[in-house]
Amino acid sequence: EFLTLLATCHTVVPENKLNTDSLNDVAYQASSPDEYALVTAVKEMGVVFFRRTPDSVVISFRGQEETYEILNVLEFSSERKRMSVIVRSPNNEIKLYCKGADSVIMERLVADEPNVPLTTEHLESFAKDGLRTLCLAYRTLTDEEYREWLVQHREASTAINNRSELVAEVAERIERNLILLGATGIEDKLQDQVPDSLSMLLKAGIKIWVLTGDKKETAVNIGYSCKLLSDQLLNLTLDEATLDDTQRQLREHCQTFGDSLRKENLASLIIEGKTLKYALSPSCRQDFLDLAISCKTVICCRVSPKQKAEVVELVKQSTNEITLAVGDGANDVGMIQTAHVGVGIMGREGVQAACASDYTIGQFRFLTKLLFVHGVWSYRRLCKVLLYSFYKNICLYVMELWFAFHNGFSGQILFERWTIAIYNVLFTAAPPMALGLLDRCCSAETMMRFPAIYKMSQNRSDFNIKVFWSWCLNAVYHSIILYFMSYAMLRHDVAYSNGQAGDYLLLGNMIYTYVIFVVCLKAGLESDSWTMLTHIAIWGSIASWFVFFIIYSNFWPTIPLAPEMRGMAKYVFSSMYFWFGLILIPITALLADFIYNCLQRTLYKTLMQEVQEKEVANQDPYDLVMARQTSTVSRVAERLALLKSVFVRTRTPKMSGIIPGPYHGFAFSQEEDGVVPQNQLIRTCDTNIQKPPGL
Repeated sequence: EFLTLLATCHTVVPENKLNTDSLNDVAYQASSPDEYALVTAVKEMGVVFFRRTPDSVVISFRGQEETYEILNVLEFSSERKRMSVIVRSPNNEIKLYCKGADSVIMERLVADEPNVPLTTEHLESFAKDGLRTLCLAYRTLTDEEYREWLVQHREASTAINNRSELVAEVAERIERNLILLGATGIEDKLQDQVPDSLSMLLKAGIKIWVLTGDKKETAVNIGYSCKLLSDQLLNLTLDEATLDDTQRQLREHCQTFGDSLRKENLASLIIEGKTLKYALSPSCRQDFLDLAISCKTVICCRVSPKQKAEVVELVKQSTNEITLAVGDGANDVGMIQTAHVGVGIMGREGVQAACASDYTIGQFRFLTKLLFVHGVWSYRRLCKVLLYSFYKNICLYVMELWFAFHNGFSGQILFERWTIAIYNVLFTAAPPMALGLLDRCCSAETMMRFPAIYKMSQNRSDFNIKVFWSWCLNAVYHSIILYFMSYAMLRHDVAYSNGQAGDYLLLGNMIYTYVIFVVCLKAGLESDSWTMLTHIAIWGSIASWFVFFIIYSNFWPTIPLAPEMRGMAKYVFSSMYFWFGLILIPITALLADFIYNCLQRTLYKTLMQEVQEKEVANQDPYDLVMARQTSTVSRVAERLALLKSVFVRTRTPKMSGIIPGPYHGFAFSQEEDGVVPQNQLIRTCDTNIQKPPGL
């Protein structure tokens, strides 16, 4: 009966692509790897599921074909945590087969079920080995029982309002008085380098919260295998069954943390899904958030997809931190879409998570490179591009204000209108592109080796109100230097050695040239890495202005455009004041920036700048980075010692701080509320019909 249940209660579709009669050639298409594993396991035991029609499944039991008529399918959902099928066996018996979370199966068994103690023991053993578990049960129905229930089911299935709730309610009426058959355990292997990747994330100051549907024991053991939990951590467990108890326990823990509340502590929090329901209530959510933030790691086990999204939403709305959600299954879609940044892992769970995410990776280990390398590079590049864009526009256009003081606020502009229009389009477009595409603070190898460098992007040192206004004021300062020094050179109306005077366009084109020089060289000062393309972007932008200026000055009258610019290039280039100012004024404007950078790198250099210097000198920055981390670790260790003296806890070799309970998780990764319902999927599948070639 155990094997028959596994061979019939599922949504797997068999295939025989070799078109042979051998049952060994049967392959399976499943909605989840768990379903695939269970059906494949019973196949290895001699019960082969090899054919599905719209109203039946056919299995081979020890070489003998048996056909089970599918009468009804009670679909899986995250709320039900189980799936059932009602079948008519070859001997004309009507049976209900049910598999699901042991927490929901156990409470629907007949009274005094003899297999419960042994099955519970097996479940605990599976959990300690890190396996994902399911319980299996069945009951035999009489024809009269089934007919009465079928009428109710049809009424619920055709209801206009609240159909899902009514169908679930009807299913409850028949999914009772079950006979326990046993339990299954499925190994959920960790991907390559998962423990190392998580360790790197923790070193980077990233807090990791694990939201899983697995049972507590399974989640804890996986936490130990991933090195999220250890004997050095203070492990706290919340496993309360009522709102009042949950609220009381949360407040006690928060009060015990004292001044360490909402600070980094070497502690972990493990909370059950049933307790999380109360912890997310309005009266408890703030205490829960405070306690969770105080812990280095949080593990929420036996949680539904909705609860995953609610936890992410709580952190997102109640803190100023950036949340990142990573998942690989349909159950993670809500969480991924709720977080600031969603990362989907392409895997055997399907592509739902990948399609709903902002970024998609092939394996979890690639998350470290996404964050530490591309994340930091992109963050610093975007900050520089944004600040530089404000800077270069303020630097040019504020000069119209200074010019207004000398033209009596007449509305006359200092620069020719087309040169203003293409300032951002042509002459200053390449430098921000070089900053945004090519700039690298450190090599990828160094950033992957030292996660502490990632912390530079977490404290918002590259972009904040102070940095923004410093760039804006710097632009105003440069505009003052550029305008008033240029104006001072021509204040006596003598622009040439023969005593000829200049006009406003002479002043405007001189200043415009100096602006191009200063703005482009400013991009060079802010660049962390100079490449050939960086040189081309900066010097090419400067050269493009001279080329454009010469050509544009000769448009008229061949092209009826800008007659006032006729011969202006020759007019400007023949003035010794222009060339003298080209040497003096840009250097004067950028001198303060150069001195500031030198002083900052000498007296107040950051960790990243020190690492950059080590890289340039071809030296290993290991000792430097480790010295910076030592002081931080010592402060956290002091806080842990204080917490250990306050909390009273017990330990076992494998389960530190874990309170054993009768509730268990489940391993049922199956898509719900899909485009095609499970029932319809089964009813439309017929493996007797050969597929067209190529499918």
